[in-house]
Amino acid sequence: MTFGDFTGIRELCSSPPYMAGLSACSVPVHGLQSDLEDKHGVEAEDTHTHSSVRCAVGIGRATALALARCGAKVIAVTRTQADLNSLVEECASITPVCVDLTDWGATEQALQDVGPVDLLVNNAACANLQPFLEVTPDKFEQAFSVNVKAVVQVSQLVARGMKARGSGGSIVNVSSQASQRALREHAVYCATKAALDMLSKVMALELGPHQIRVNTVNPTVVMTDMGRLGWSDPEKAKSMKSRIPLGRFAEVEEVVNSILFLLSEKSSMINGVTLPVDGGFLAC
Repeated sequence: MTFGDFTGIRELCSSPPYMAGLSACSVPVHGLQSDLEDKHGVEAEDTHTHSSVRCAVGIGRATALALARCGAKVIAVTRTQADLNSLVEECASITPVCVDLTDWGATEQALQDVGPVDLLVNNAACANLQPFLEVTPDKFEQAFSVNVKAVVQVSQLVARGMKARGSGGSIVNVSSQASQRALREHAVYCATKAALDMLSKVMALELGPHQIRVNTVNPTVVMTDMGRLGWSDPEKAKSMKSRIPLGRFAEVEEVVNSILFLLSEKSSMINGVTLPVDGGFLAC
């Protein structure tokens, strides 16, 4: 989870400043990747909006850096200290928090004093690919713990603060095209992302009266380092690209730009949507 103070997410880099938070979990995601982010900040004594993003690699890392460039005070959360160290080396203004988001008690303790958050991006994800008949209880529980339960807890912590302050906010959950299309060996992953989509809609319904918007971005294969590695086989890539009208995979910045849009006031009437970032995959 990353939190930050930035000047411009609501107006896409115009005043006032905000605190943003990002959260991430360093669990392997094979082939597909998702991103989340929040528009309220972490530092209670600061008047800026804070944001939180759950990720220190891939989409989460890129989102944290983009928010920081917009002037956000960002707090990044992941369980891997080395990833946080690398992130802070690249952008010293980012505040790192190292915690395993699958540990409910440790997460609550780590985030209870982060301060007011205006924007939240939930990006943590894991995908242990198994054929349906080979799904194991441990992999099932791990996937739902990271992809769904962690989103519930972090969003609760942030949304309670947003409600108490009466200032509203924006939460973006990074989902996947896999929430709406069956993919071989993705039984559990698809189920977690479908659960995340509906969780987000219910959050939008219940939090909307408090002016807290909740949306998801649903990318196709994204060309992160992991994505490039997982789809390096030309034949494998060709079979997937043939189902995408634009004929290519998504770039990281294309997903980040969609997240920033949903965090901003440019999307002030958008609430409860699943936004495909998939080149038309879900349209076919």
